[in-house]
Amino acid sequence: MVIRLALLIVAVIAFGSAARADSGFAFTFEGIDGKPLSLEQFEGKAVIIVNTASKCGFSYQFEHLETVWRDRKDEGLVIVGVASNDFGRQEPRRGKALANYCERKYGVTFPLTERTAVIGSDAHPFYKWAEAESGSGPRWNFHKYVLGRDGSLVASFPSTVAPRSHQMALAITSALKQSAP
Repeated sequence: MVIRLALLIVAVIAFGSAARADSGFAFTFEGIDGKPLSLEQFEGKAVIIVNTASKCGFSYQFEHLETVWRDRKDEGLVIVGVASNDFGRQEPRRGKALANYCERKYGVTFPLTERTAVIGSDAHPFYKWAEAESGSGPRWNFHKYVLGRDGSLVASFPSTVAPRSHQMALAITSALKQSAP
């Protein structure tokens, strides 16, 4: 009994709660400011998690993501840009330099993370979870995952699907219609 209780306590500490182990909200990134950026703070909202790179040919999507964020954040949408240097070493910046560049060049105001691995054995645990859930992982920069208000994975889109596309709009609407846990 004592051992079971100890194991449950470890699970609660590791995942936020035993029931949340399968939720996208169970993960924490390093924020662009160096502080923890827990996805748990967005529980009850729909969230787009997108791996970004400022020197990528798809970097115009920063502006599109910002437009979607501004248009739908009052409905409960959050966008989190996960800076990554995994593809073509296209994210040379870190921290404040990255935040300033994205804000100045693309008008980005949505939350950003510090550079993070999104593929391979060093991939952030969120990306390992999302790939296992969806069967698809990033093959290049600007791969997008959509989480529902309950933290479930609603959709996964490759880089070639634009943030303002019909497919993304449908997935965002579906995620926003979900009931919060």
